[in-house]
Amino acid sequence: MATIPSKIKVQLNGKERLQKLKEAFHEKYGQMPVFYACAPGRVNLIGEHIDYCGYAVLPMAIEQNILAAVSVSDSKTIQLANTDPKYKNFTVSVDGISIDRENPQWHYYFLCGVRGIQEHLSLSSLAGMCCVVDGTIPASSGLSSSSALVCCAGLVTMEANQKSLSKVTLAETCAKCERYIGTEGGGMDQSISFLAEEGTAKLIEFNPLRATDVRLPDGTVSHVIFMVKYRNQMLAKARGLDWSRLLKLGDVQKELQVSLEQMLELVEEALHPEPYSRDEICKTLGISAEQLCGNILSANTQHATDFKLYQRARHVYGEAARVLQFKAACDSSPANAVAQLGDLMNRSHASCRDLYECSCPELAAFFLQAGAVGSRLTGAGWGGCTVSMVPRERIDSFLQTVREHYYVPDARRSALEKQSLFVTRPGGGAAIFIEE
Repeated sequence: MATIPSKIKVQLNGKERLQKLKEAFHEKYGQMPVFYACAPGRVNLIGEHIDYCGYAVLPMAIEQNILAAVSVSDSKTIQLANTDPKYKNFTVSVDGISIDRENPQWHYYFLCGVRGIQEHLSLSSLAGMCCVVDGTIPASSGLSSSSALVCCAGLVTMEANQKSLSKVTLAETCAKCERYIGTEGGGMDQSISFLAEEGTAKLIEFNPLRATDVRLPDGTVSHVIFMVKYRNQMLAKARGLDWSRLLKLGDVQKELQVSLEQMLELVEEALHPEPYSRDEICKTLGISAEQLCGNILSANTQHATDFKLYQRARHVYGEAARVLQFKAACDSSPANAVAQLGDLMNRSHASCRDLYECSCPELAAFFLQAGAVGSRLTGAGWGGCTVSMVPRERIDSFLQTVREHYYVPDARRSALEKQSLFVTRPGGGAAIFIEE
């Protein structure tokens, strides 16, 4: 795999989307773009809510992406426009970039990528840019449209300022800088956007960041259906570890040097299924309520009063084990590989539903009944989308059943079918395009 993003010379003839973007850019700015940059969305096949706990995940890039047309100038301004009129134009001085995390507009996500690259490269000033952005990833669908926008902006900023960074550095930088808008992710979305390769999913591992090819068995197609940090301290305390320096559940396992199966046994032994109160956590750890809020709870959990530590830890360690089992089945490709992978996806979904509680009523057994061998939510959950593994010979009947029973009865859903029900295969990673 190349270590830096591809820079590809293209002819626009026959590439309708690029041609339309070029025309929109000329209409907006009265000039032609100098280059184009794209960053794909992703679907996570298995490994939900565990990347920020330090565990490997198994996503693949999809064909839907964020595409930007760009020109460079000495104007000292960044001008942003979008082909979708619901996203308003925005202009900012290169010396006055600020991001309002309380007002998550599309342009602030773009500016996260700009600011992240500027800070990583210690650039005292930035080149001026004019950009028109076009996206084909459905918004709020669980397919990482926001992270793809941040990644695209990071790539644009690197190229516009005539710098070169590795894919790994770009991924790590974009994962960090998306936190400027308040996103507390673990790095999966940005990693697959840069490290993806066409035709293969990837096992993404962290600390250090690395990606390994995972090829799905022949005869399967993945479908995406658009639908609507404190546990570790308690486990560390139970084993007499210095819990204050262990930030992730994965850190506890590394410190204890035990298997994921043994960590699941520790969860059963050390945590109780009933929710923990703030007082119980403070008493067990020997800290004050102020220390709990200031040193342990994230911004998103500051107001929580009950904590399901047992359920969440069981999900994380169990899901981390399923990721490795999924890769092993793909690598060894036994005769029943498809059935094994489907079963792992179904168990993943059951864990997300019952232990992590990030499912919703629509994500039931419907897709299995429609012909999938495995189906699970993907993305953060609470709506979003599902990914289903479907044998090639069942594709047509699967799509027809989903249309008839999910889309047709509901006019609102029916209007969204084109953009929300699609077949996807592993796509390529972020790249720069230059017109020949």
